[in-house]
Amino acid sequence: MGYKPDRGARGLPGGKPKYSIFSLARNAGSYHQDWQRAWRAPEPKAEYDAVIIGGGGHGLATAYYMAAVHGMTNIAVLEKGWLGGGNTGRNTTIIRSNYLWDESAAIYEHALKLWEGLAQDLNFNIMFSQRGVLTIAHSEHELREMSRRVHAIKLNGIDSDVLGPEEIKAFVPIINIDQSIRYPVMGGFLQKRGGTARHDAVAWGYARAADDLGVDIIQNCEVTGLRRNGDSIEGVETTRGFIKTPKVGCVVAGHCSVMAAMAGIRLPIASRPLQALVSEPIKPVLDTVIMSNAVHMYISQSDKGEMVLGAGVDKYNSYAQRGSFPTPEHMIAAGVELFPILSRLRMLRHWGGIVDTCPDASPIISRTDVKGLYFNCGWGTGGFKATPGSGHVFADLIAHDRPNKIAAPYSLDRFQTGLLIDEHGAAGVAH
Repeated sequence: MGYKPDRGARGLPGGKPKYSIFSLARNAGSYHQDWQRAWRAPEPKAEYDAVIIGGGGHGLATAYYMAAVHGMTNIAVLEKGWLGGGNTGRNTTIIRSNYLWDESAAIYEHALKLWEGLAQDLNFNIMFSQRGVLTIAHSEHELREMSRRVHAIKLNGIDSDVLGPEEIKAFVPIINIDQSIRYPVMGGFLQKRGGTARHDAVAWGYARAADDLGVDIIQNCEVTGLRRNGDSIEGVETTRGFIKTPKVGCVVAGHCSVMAAMAGIRLPIASRPLQALVSEPIKPVLDTVIMSNAVHMYISQSDKGEMVLGAGVDKYNSYAQRGSFPTPEHMIAAGVELFPILSRLRMLRHWGGIVDTCPDASPIISRTDVKGLYFNCGWGTGGFKATPGSGHVFADLIAHDRPNKIAAPYSLDRFQTGLLIDEHGAAGVAH
């Protein structure tokens, strides 16, 4: 059912020129002072055919695919702050699809295939880099589990290669494979098609493309209530007035349970801080992404030279965009042991995002008991990698009021039927 975009010229309702080497050269003559705004700043209309709440990557992707694939252009994206100011701008940008369960593999591989052509589709450089994602095993148990996982991944047609310690050392020269360390490198598996992308560029690219197709993107517009008429949605209350609409898609990550409560719904969601940090920039030393499930540490190097390190979620529920000291301390200890050259680096920035996790650590892409109200949430720490696939299938759900084959397993009904997609609790990492 994959989306097959036209890679050629795309009609732009707003009349915007395409970005290209020629437009870059043309604007150089005016010292780049004449670039057109990437998207408009419209006032909200009184009524829309659909409203998307949340101006992060998933929400903007949903709006774009609703317009590009389903022809729904009288829609609005409402964001209480600025675009990409939530989890989209607060993650470690890892992209992969090497998941164990068939349902997980389907949606993340769907997303990865969209990632591979996204810059062309959006006419925007999202800095997608397929530098590979290497997951390390630190014990015999992890090696045996890894063998099971690699076979399952390959059965789903997804690339995955097993590497031994010496092969890992050749692939990542700065890693320490001494077997006497606390977390010895016993082996690993590599998805070469995985990698990273520029998170804010993804939000900007989707915003520009959606705006080109007529979508109203409204920033600084907080939703304060969901108005119901019996068992149907009637519209949204905002800080900029009431907006009438028969369809509302909620894509607000860590605050999804708050939004659901406005409609009288309780979701099986827990929101927790997720921390990350970057070091001062250094010369290139790491050209791949390294993940360690045992210590919940993942590391890559940005194009600016910063070492980007991420950790697991904190142990308590919170809506604060910050975290506690023990989590990064544990992450840094493991990171320095595996990569001794990091020991003298200074931390440049540290932050937290708010991740929402379900009991089975898989997302919710579903209708609700309120007609016209849909939720896309519960991605945990795996949300960024799913951005294109999530937006694509959620747009299809809203447009047709029924899930397609990829989205169907992620219905809210699974918490009643017991058909859970049992991924590892914190990050949706298959176990």
